[in-house]
Amino acid sequence: MELQKVSTEGDDDDSTNSLDDTYQEKASQFTAEVDDDDDRESHKFLANGMMDKKKRYEEEYHPGHTSFGMSVFNLSNAIMGSGILGLSFAMANTGIVLFSILLLGVAILSLYSVHLLLMTAKEGGSLIYEKLGERAFGWPGKMAAFVSITMQNIGAMSSYLFIVKYELPEVIRAFMGLEEISGAWYMNGNVLVVIVTIAIILPLSLLKNLGYLGYTSGFSLSCMVFFVCVLIYKKTQLPCPLPFFYDTPSNLSSNASGPLALHNASAPGLGFSPARGAPLHAPPSPEDVEEMCTPKYFVFNSQTAYTVPILAFAFVCHPEVLPIYSELKNRSRKKMQGVANVSFLAMFIMYLLAALFGYLTFNVNVEPELLHTYSKVYKNDLILLIVRLAVLTAVTLTVPVVLFPIRTSVNQLLCASKEFSWIRHIIITVVLLASTNLLVIFVPTIKDIFGFIGASAAAMLIFILPSAFYIKLVKKESMKSVQKIGATIFLICGIMVMFSTLTLIILDWISTSNTNGKH
Repeated sequence: MELQKVSTEGDDDDSTNSLDDTYQEKASQFTAEVDDDDDRESHKFLANGMMDKKKRYEEEYHPGHTSFGMSVFNLSNAIMGSGILGLSFAMANTGIVLFSILLLGVAILSLYSVHLLLMTAKEGGSLIYEKLGERAFGWPGKMAAFVSITMQNIGAMSSYLFIVKYELPEVIRAFMGLEEISGAWYMNGNVLVVIVTIAIILPLSLLKNLGYLGYTSGFSLSCMVFFVCVLIYKKTQLPCPLPFFYDTPSNLSSNASGPLALHNASAPGLGFSPARGAPLHAPPSPEDVEEMCTPKYFVFNSQTAYTVPILAFAFVCHPEVLPIYSELKNRSRKKMQGVANVSFLAMFIMYLLAALFGYLTFNVNVEPELLHTYSKVYKNDLILLIVRLAVLTAVTLTVPVVLFPIRTSVNQLLCASKEFSWIRHIIITVVLLASTNLLVIFVPTIKDIFGFIGASAAAMLIFILPSAFYIKLVKKESMKSVQKIGATIFLICGIMVMFSTLTLIILDWISTSNTNGKH
C-alpha cells in the first residue's frame, strides 16, 4: 500500500490534519475535473482517462480504517513473538544489570529507527519499504529492503512454528495423560506444524487487509500477558537449587502435577530433556548452592555474543510499521509515532518481567527456549499446560501479521505495476508458508535462527536501512544538522553491531563444532 505523494502539511507534528484530508481534497479535484466537463460528447475519451486517473489516485491515497487501539495491538503483536522465550537465556549470559541496560538500549534505538522510518516515508513519499529503498539507492536499495524483510520475517515465522513443533506434542501428550510422546502421527511435530498452518494460519493470512487481524492480535497479546503472570507465580513455587538437577530419582515427588515431577520425554533436535535413566549430578555443596542461587549482575562468556541479536530479534517490527501506518485511521506521523511509543513501552515491560523471573527461577540452568526448561521440572502441571497452550495460540496468531509485509515485498518486486489479483495473492501466500514449513522441518535448533537472523536482517532493518534512507531522502536537513549526524552515527553503529555479532556467532559455531568433533 503506497502513497505516491505524502502531504507534508497534514503530517507535521503541530498539525491535526491527516493524509486522508489530502486524499479527500485531491479526489474531489479529480471528480470536479470530470464532472465540470461541459462538452462530454466531444471529450469522452478525456473523461474516460480522467476516471482511470481518479481510480489510480484513490488507490494511492486510500484512507485508513484501523483504530489507534487496534494498531497498537497489531504492532505490539508484531514485536512480541517467540523472542520472549529466549530472553531469560540472554539474561543468564549477561547478568541482570547488563541485560537491563542492553534491553533498554535496544528498545530506545529500535524506537528511534521507527522515527527515522516515518520521517523517511514522509519525505520519500511512499509507505512501502522497498519503494523507499528504490528511491534512495535505486535497484540495490530496493533489493536490500526486500532481502532484509524476507529474511527477518521468514526467520520470525520459522521461530514461531518451532514453538508449535516442539510444544504442541507436549500439550497433546499431557491432555491424553501419556507418560511419553508416542510415535503416532498426531504426536509428530512436523505433521502438526503442517496441520496448524493449513487449518489456522493460512485462512488468516489470506485476509487482504492487516486491520482485520487487530482482534486476533489482541487475543494473542492476552495470552502472552498470562504467560508472564505465570512466570512470576512459578518463581515462588520452585526451590533453588532445583532438586531435579541434583537429587536421585527416588527423591523426586511422586505427585504428577508437582513441581518436582520428572518429565522424561525428550525434545528431538533440541536436547532439552534428558533421556530416561540419565545420571543426575551429585548434590552440590553449600558453597556451590550459594554460587548457583545468587543472581549475577554482570556476566561475560561465549554465549554473551547472542544477547544483542536476540534482543534485536525481539524488538524488530519495522517491516510491519509502514503497512500498519498505511491502514491507521486519520493517519499522521505523530499519531503513528504514538502507536509505536505505546507498543514499545508495553513490550519492554513484558520482556523485562519475563526475562527476570525466568532467570531467577532457573539461574544457570535456564535454556535457550524457556518452556523446555520448565519441562525438566513439571510433568503434568495444569497451569503450565495452559501456559503452553496460551503461547502456542499467541505465536500461531502472530504468523499472519508477520507474513503480510513479505507478501507485500514480493508483490512490489514482481508485480508492482499490476492490479490486485486474488489468484496471485493466494499463490504467494501458499508458497511463503510452504517454504517456512520446510525450514522448520529441516533446521535443527531455534537458537541458530535467533542468532543469525537477529545479527543480520534485524540489524539491517533496525539500524542500517532506516538511517541510510533518512540520510539520502530527507533533503531539508543538511549533513551538518543534528538529525543527519545522529542518523549517520546510528548507521555506523549498526554496521559495527552487525559485523561484530556475526563474527562472534560464527566463531562460537566453529568452537562448538570442534568441541563436538572431539567427543
